[in-house]
Amino acid sequence: MSTATTVLLDELATDRAGTPATGRLREWASAGRPELRRAGLLRGAAQAGTVVWAGGLAWAAQRGLDALHGAPLSAVLAPALVTAAGVALRAALLCAGEAAAARGARAVRETLRVRLVASALPLNGPARTDGDDTDPAEAVDGEVDELSDWLTEYVPARTTMLLGSGITLAAIAWRSWFVALLVLAATPLLPANLKVIGLGTQTAVRAQLSAIRTHRARLLDHLRGLPTLVGLGAHEEAAGALARHDREVAGRTEKVLRIAFLSTAWVELLITGTLAVVATYCGLALLDYLRLPLVPDHISLPAALFVLVLVPAYFAPARDLAAGYHARARATAAADLLAPLLDAKGEDETPAGPPSRPAGTPPGLRLDAVTVRHPDRETPALDGVSAHLAPGRCLAVTGPSGAGKSTLLAVAAGLRAPHDGRALHVLDGRPVPADPGRVAWVGQPAHLLPGTVRENLLLARPTADDHDLLDALDSLGFTDLAAALPQGLDTPVGERGTGLSSGQSQQLALVRALLRDAPLLCLDEPTAHLDPEAERRVILALRTLTRDRTVLLATHSPALLSLADQVITLDHGKVPRGDHGGTR
Repeated sequence: MSTATTVLLDELATDRAGTPATGRLREWASAGRPELRRAGLLRGAAQAGTVVWAGGLAWAAQRGLDALHGAPLSAVLAPALVTAAGVALRAALLCAGEAAAARGARAVRETLRVRLVASALPLNGPARTDGDDTDPAEAVDGEVDELSDWLTEYVPARTTMLLGSGITLAAIAWRSWFVALLVLAATPLLPANLKVIGLGTQTAVRAQLSAIRTHRARLLDHLRGLPTLVGLGAHEEAAGALARHDREVAGRTEKVLRIAFLSTAWVELLITGTLAVVATYCGLALLDYLRLPLVPDHISLPAALFVLVLVPAYFAPARDLAAGYHARARATAAADLLAPLLDAKGEDETPAGPPSRPAGTPPGLRLDAVTVRHPDRETPALDGVSAHLAPGRCLAVTGPSGAGKSTLLAVAAGLRAPHDGRALHVLDGRPVPADPGRVAWVGQPAHLLPGTVRENLLLARPTADDHDLLDALDSLGFTDLAAALPQGLDTPVGERGTGLSSGQSQQLALVRALLRDAPLLCLDEPTAHLDPEAERRVILALRTLTRDRTVLLATHSPALLSLADQVITLDHGKVPRGDHGGTR
């Protein structure tokens, strides 16, 4: 058993350290490794239940034959109880194994989703600017799920095969060493076929998953540009292009299914052929027709029935491993797509230096020759920009659209890593790397999530109660806002703030910033596109919100510039000579 099983495991189950995808999969599976190993042991031990009920069935057959010669029929009761006990034992162990596999797979998926979200969001480091908008969503929602079958089927199947097939083969050899040799001889036929088919599956699955991701990105782009397409009369052509892409994805999916069905058919053919050979041997031996050198020419009916039942059971873990091999191919293809997102710069990084001060202490700010380049632009978004801001002061950044104001705020907040230079927060005179954990951000338009007004405000402070929320509204002079909302704090908010005016959305964004109580406040055009009355209310609220905080303000508004202690002007990513944040 050991030689054949080793061959199979070497070909199918051993992750090769030199392959990046298998190395990643092994690393990711470590989060659920204890439960997955337990699942394999439980499933392997379930084969002991199969041996018990097969033994009970063979015993019952013998007692049944004895009953034909005068033995009482009640003698079959004990074998029947043994058979039932074996079935119950197998069912209980398999059920426990499935539960353990599900727990392990869930732990791995949750860990990966946390890492993916951390890499996509700038909370733990600089924001990513490469890749498509749909890549993180597709990875979290779809490609992580591609690992489920690999985790629940393939990873435990390796342990199951060693233990379960070993138990079954030992039981077969106990009753017939020759039948044990027959099944061992058939075992190595599995790897070569599955290896070739598995390589084809992995290639086909990678192409399928890439096509799905591309198709979703195209669909999103078309939905975003639908008004433009309709206005140009190009919507029918765009719909036709999407239909062609959809057919391409369907074709690639059919190819993956064809390969899976072919390999499954080969495994079933191999098992059926082996069982036929064993059945032929048992039949000839029972009829005393077998006369071959070194081949046992006699076997009892109970022994023949016992080994015939256990031969398919011996191959059951191999069948599961074969099914898991396709899941492994899908997981490997998904790993190739997930890896660029998980390996993105900034994922799982923590700022170096001393720990942050409490949220209420405003930091200073220092930008030293900061340069930022966008992949799709030849000229830098920021080119050697320097600025110094004392704690508790307000720095306004102005300049024409596209001058780099938003990029400068993102670098200063620690949301984007500069390609050259440094962005530092100064705490008690000590410069430390810019950290988004010290920052509250208010931009235009305000970003509200689907839900209720209360749920959007609680994003800033989950522990706040309704009294805290209403008090924050009152502090900024927005007492009438809650009364103006149809259902107060329970007023539903649609995607991108649908259901609220732009002024109301911006007011809620300012309330969130107040609830967050961060010592550094970044305001990116907070009054843009507001009517005069809404702008007046927002400016009055800002005078309260910016008190006792360090503030960075990007704006074109002369009224907002009056709030600033220092003003710098950007022009094509540069600060004109002599302008480095002069005091007003």
